Amino acid sequence: MTRVLNAERREPKSGETRSVVVFLHGYGANGADLLGLADPLGEHLPDTLFVAPDAPEACAGAPMGFQWFPIPWIDNSSEEEAERGMVRAVDDLNAFLDALMVDEDVLPEQVVLFGFSQGTMMALHVAPRREDPVAGIVAFSGRLLSPETLKEEARVRPPVLLVHGDADDVVPPQSLPQAAEALQEAGWQDVYAHVMKGTGHGIAPDGLSVALAFMRDKLGL
Repeated sequence: MTRVLNAERREPKSGETRSVVVFLHGYGANGADLLGLADPLGEHLPDTLFVAPDAPEACAGAPMGFQWFPIPWIDNSSEEEAERGMVRAVDDLNAFLDALMVDEDVLPEQVVLFGFSQGTMMALHVAPRREDPVAGIVAFSGRLLSPETLKEEARVRPPVLLVHGDADDVVPPQSLPQAAEALQEAGWQDVYAHVMKGTGHGIAPDGLSVALAFMRDKLGL
């Protein structure tokens, strides 16, 4: 049985929803952590609803935070626990996206998944395995999980923007070229990349500007 994800939201500045950006936060954070990005982005995406769900599990290392699944080298969980958590979180996120599209009366091609760190891992894993492609995936500071199964399991290949700081000491910067190579080997045509110079594990203004341009393009704005 899937778990209901609690989500915060920012309504479109125009009052009319023609697209949706779903923020997927990182390990130990919450939906509100990324929802603040709706302010600068919303100025240029006036018909866009921004939605930011909390991940389904409380994070042991962050009392106010959540996790999509355990991370063994951080929380001493087992690989099996991490795998089980990932499988459950994938089901939860798929159910959330299905309900969101029905409730907001939008099609998959009107939706962008915007992930950061562990949220990027979720976006890159879930979106290709869905029945219909979303407009695009914005993938900040994360990595591609299970690249060896991607080609076989991918049902759709939505456009992907990979963004990473070259001074990231949490998720190694080489995760970006590794993900790009795996996506291309699995048949992706639209893979874009941007390296944020001098940036650690975060989102710098130049990266956000590139993400905005990507989203406007893929949403046809």
